[in-house]
Amino acid sequence: MVKYKSTSRTVFMVVNYCILGLLSLTCILPFLHLLAVSFSSSAAVSAGEVGFIPVDFTLYSYEFALKGGKFFAALWVSVKRVILGVLVNLVLMILTAYPLSKSKERVSGRNVYMTFFVITMLINGGLIPSYLVVTKLGLKNSIWSLILPGALPVYNMIILMNFMRGLPEEIEEAAMIDGAGPFRVLLQITLPVLKPALATVGLFSIVGHWNDWFSGMIYMNTPADYPLQTYLQTLLASFEQLMQKSGTDYTKLLSMMNARTGRAAQLFLGAIPIMLIYPFLQKYFTKGLVIGSVKG
Repeated sequence: MVKYKSTSRTVFMVVNYCILGLLSLTCILPFLHLLAVSFSSSAAVSAGEVGFIPVDFTLYSYEFALKGGKFFAALWVSVKRVILGVLVNLVLMILTAYPLSKSKERVSGRNVYMTFFVITMLINGGLIPSYLVVTKLGLKNSIWSLILPGALPVYNMIILMNFMRGLPEEIEEAAMIDGAGPFRVLLQITLPVLKPALATVGLFSIVGHWNDWFSGMIYMNTPADYPLQTYLQTLLASFEQLMQKSGTDYTKLLSMMNARTGRAAQLFLGAIPIMLIYPFLQKYFTKGLVIGSVKG
């Protein structure tokens, strides 16, 4: 059956696609320019000749970024942080969202707990109290100082909770009639249908841990323990000094790369892991985000 499309509907769709296409270009073109700069020679970048295609193609900026092992050391710290951090986030979000998804008749004090969590979203304890707590607990200069302060992302927990509230209660009731307890219902009934929501909040947690550079700056004493984004932040702030201390002839080095090409290469290398992960979660992302935002 062919549905009739009015002229106004056709015009709306054309305008809508044009606007979305322009918005997409505003996101893609800066990234393409950054990639072109990272593969271009120092002279071409300094002369402003690089647009979206590399000029005088060279890989020296990437060779300079990867040599010495510091990049890979920082990358490994970030990988460990993402794996441990996302695991902790998901476990705590599931254990918190599941009881809060029930009515106040089934969970005593449900509204009190929910109010408590919402207040933490609106009121921040502050940087100094957070730093003192982490220091007094002996977590400073350890991987856990990057994970535990944000162990329960409340916003993501609410998305997961709303998704659980949308599940039919009859399924859980049938399982309980058959003798299943709350934990068995959660593990065998609820979690298998939570893939879209878990992928959504999991992706949020991955991006949050990966892009956070400030925690590493204040909680890590030695640059060797910096996660990747903290390492890149310190590198981008003093790239010229790093080039001068690299042990290579500085004049020769400037002929092959400069601070702009080196920074572009570092930023692109830092973005690659997220770009590799995102396609695998994309098929769940939209569904989980929409379903989790429908009910309050």
